[in-house]
Amino acid sequence: MGEVHIENLAPQEFRLFHHMGSCSQHFNEDHIFSEESMNVETSEILDKGLMEYGCLHYRRRCRIRAPCCNEIFDCRHCHNEAKNNINVDQKHRHDLPRHEIKQVICSLCGTEQEVQQVCINCGVCMGKYFCETCKLFDDDTSKKQYHCGGCGICRIGGLENFFHCYKCGCCYSNLLKNSHPCIEGAMHHDCPVCFEFLFESRYDVTVLPCGHTIHKSCLKEMRDHYQYACPLCSKSVCDMSKVWEKFDMEIAATPMPEHYQNKMVRILCNDCGKSSEVQFHVVAQKCLNYVYREKERVAAGMLCRKVL
Repeated sequence: MGEVHIENLAPQEFRLFHHMGSCSQHFNEDHIFSEESMNVETSEILDKGLMEYGCLHYRRRCRIRAPCCNEIFDCRHCHNEAKNNINVDQKHRHDLPRHEIKQVICSLCGTEQEVQQVCINCGVCMGKYFCETCKLFDDDTSKKQYHCGGCGICRIGGLENFFHCYKCGCCYSNLLKNSHPCIEGAMHHDCPVCFEFLFESRYDVTVLPCGHTIHKSCLKEMRDHYQYACPLCSKSVCDMSKVWEKFDMEIAATPMPEHYQNKMVRILCNDCGKSSEVQFHVVAQKCLNYVYREKERVAAGMLCRKVL
């Protein structure tokens, strides 16, 4: 191990070096610290309070000063929940612009400072994951956070598991890389069920076979209420072949009066988008062009799991 020279130390390592020297009765200029022991001490300082601070949304060792209202909050989600509360006057409700955050407060020593990963006063790491662009701190790295340059925000799930589609303007699971239907700005709209803006939603989002997007929980609620059509375009959200077979059985078991047996009508299929002339029936009209083929449809799949 080589000798550690003071001029080569980082600011927090220098403070530790100076503190150890002033407290030791035996310290002198000839005292040599090994790099290994210094690294251990530095690591202990950086990891002090790890996973012990934070809020419902993040484990982190700092708070933020909101640039919009100059108040201090644990995170931007805490700010948005407080400032968009039903008890707040509607004209005063607002969201925190994440990229405009300039000041953070260390949770251990209370020092307010410019946005940075390591506290300038006590040397503690305020977040194991740190994004300078999004001003994001998080100690829980099991989320596999990453910053997507295309989206311009941080997401979770692991960069290796997702890709950014520049036409759709969002991140998709690698499982959909060569099979998802592209829709311009697919994520840049509200969920058609709960009306939350999907691009910045913290909840799991699913892409439907038609290419439209919806919260995974909202899709489940639709299915629980026997709703199987996309709220935006009315195309089927899952394999409906068994349903069509039951319709065929019902039509066969319900003959029409003689006056209507040869009556023809034109229909437009919601699923295939083609029009055709079919025999009229009171139960349903069956599209002659549409045949369900699993390989030609994209099963509902996970988009980028959540936004941070």
